[in-house]
Amino acid sequence: MITETDNKDNLLKSPVFRNLPADRIQEIVRKARCETVGPGAVVFREGDVAEHFYIINSGKVRVFVRHNGVERELAIRGAGEGFGEVALLTGESRTATVVALEETELMIFSKELFDDIVREYPDISRTFMKEMRSWLLRDQEIIEEEAEAVIKASRMSWVDFLLIIGVSVLLALSFNHSNPNGIPLFPVAPDRSSIPAISVTEAKQLYEQGKVLVLDAMPPNFYQKRHIKGAVNMPMTLFDIVYLMNFSEEDKDRGVLVYGNSISRPYDLEIASKLMLRGYGDVKIIDGGLPAWEADGYPVEAMAAK
Repeated sequence: MITETDNKDNLLKSPVFRNLPADRIQEIVRKARCETVGPGAVVFREGDVAEHFYIINSGKVRVFVRHNGVERELAIRGAGEGFGEVALLTGESRTATVVALEETELMIFSKELFDDIVREYPDISRTFMKEMRSWLLRDQEIIEEEAEAVIKASRMSWVDFLLIIGVSVLLALSFNHSNPNGIPLFPVAPDRSSIPAISVTEAKQLYEQGKVLVLDAMPPNFYQKRHIKGAVNMPMTLFDIVYLMNFSEEDKDRGVLVYGNSISRPYDLEIASKLMLRGYGDVKIIDGGLPAWEADGYPVEAMAAK
């Protein structure tokens, strides 16, 4: 049987908690509870309400999602590793199912305890954020591989493709005609003229003075390749998480500079608009984005490859 001392040792070995003060570790251990589950036991299911965070004291669990009856494995977690933080940080329901592969002892944190720790120690939030970014990158790679496999396996003719598109459009038009609150056939991007722009020269001056927070709105894989030095990555897919980590204590009068768009999507406009809707009054888009910044010789950096 695992003792309170064992629990403390496990937390000290965890990359998430090991830098906390010893007395705080002891307090967390006292407030957490332990539970042993057998092989095949479901810890939680995709779609469940998030109420706990888990550290594995011993044993292994499998993390997976199910789509159209097909399971896709996301991870195998073992002793010393944690799971369940994503839904607690975002406030959403569980995004995956977790099942024990063998007899597994879990240290269980209530949502209240987890929230207290995250608020008290921002470094823990940043650690979780890095993990979630790596998961997102991995999932993007898996999706790309699966999409490529589907394309290779497909033998659909252009006639079949056009027929499917035509039927889809007709169904969409019928739905919108009968429903005044219908869904737009094409996404409506924010109006660029509604959000002020700033030149790279002016942006650089504010950047050097430390008066602004710089946000890179591109997907994580682009951010890792190259970004403005010190910029925080805030992709749309992780907006709520990054907002929680970087903006919960920010002064809403502080200047925010956003950059990052592609031919297919105005990421910078989307992020800037969401921030303005949340009450940030001094949000500007860097004119020309990263290419203009880099062309003027201003500092950029890349994430180290893992």
